[in-house]
Amino acid sequence: MKKEINQDILDLLCDRALGTLTPEEDAKLRRAAADTDISEEAESLELAAAAFAVEFTVPEQMPAGLYEKIIAGSREHFANVEAAKLKDGESDVQKVFVPDIRPRRSIFDWLGWAIAAAACVALAVNIYLTGNPATRQMGEVAVQAPETDNPALERERLLATAPDVTIAEWTKGNVKGLENISGDVVWSDSLQRGYMRFRGLPKNDPNRESYQLWIFDETQSEKTPIDGGVFDVNAEGEVIIPINAKLKAKNPKAFAVTIEKPGGVVVSSREKIAALAPVRQSVKQNQT
Repeated sequence: MKKEINQDILDLLCDRALGTLTPEEDAKLRRAAADTDISEEAESLELAAAAFAVEFTVPEQMPAGLYEKIIAGSREHFANVEAAKLKDGESDVQKVFVPDIRPRRSIFDWLGWAIAAAACVALAVNIYLTGNPATRQMGEVAVQAPETDNPALERERLLATAPDVTIAEWTKGNVKGLENISGDVVWSDSLQRGYMRFRGLPKNDPNRESYQLWIFDETQSEKTPIDGGVFDVNAEGEVIIPINAKLKAKNPKAFAVTIEKPGGVVVSSREKIAALAPVRQSVKQNQT
């Protein structure tokens, strides 16, 4: 049986396909390759990177002066050939047409781009599923939270109109210096929407780290909670963040916010838990 490839190795393979692997990371990848067969994943990622490189490469336009010079020269050449044939007594001279060699973008060019993009998306999904067996029993994909310029207003609207609302209050995690975090989470199973409200969660540097929400519910094991979205805090005081669950959540038992590398991770080590929100309050049914 093929040994499972963890997410760190997949990240290194992606970096190598993109040409951004450092010498230290290359050495780590070579050690992993000696212990695990990663050739299939490496080839797939390199093919995907090559497909994107080909499709997004902008062809260099031929200089106008050079193009005109080539056309003029070809016309002069064929005119001389025709004159020579007439001089020799040939009566049925075949006319030669010089094609327009300037590049044109056709519908098939754009179709090729679309096919390559779709293939890369499918490849990424395949690697994610085969590289993480625990995620093969995923639930339904969640509806994305609507973008809004006023999350506070949308949060109040959710509380007022959703037929079911789960509420959990934030408590401190395991990160020293973040003991004064407060606020709450509101979530609706029926609408698959929710909001996080924080007080005391410090601003982060997006170039160094990101916050990431995890939803522990009855559809996933504790080892593989639902990714609730990556976010940054760029303001002091109270902040409200929409939840962007990647899968459909059902009857959440707890919420957690971890500090991860920029862009987030697929599976968190939970070494830096900024805040926890266990669900102690039963689901509220709004009266209609």
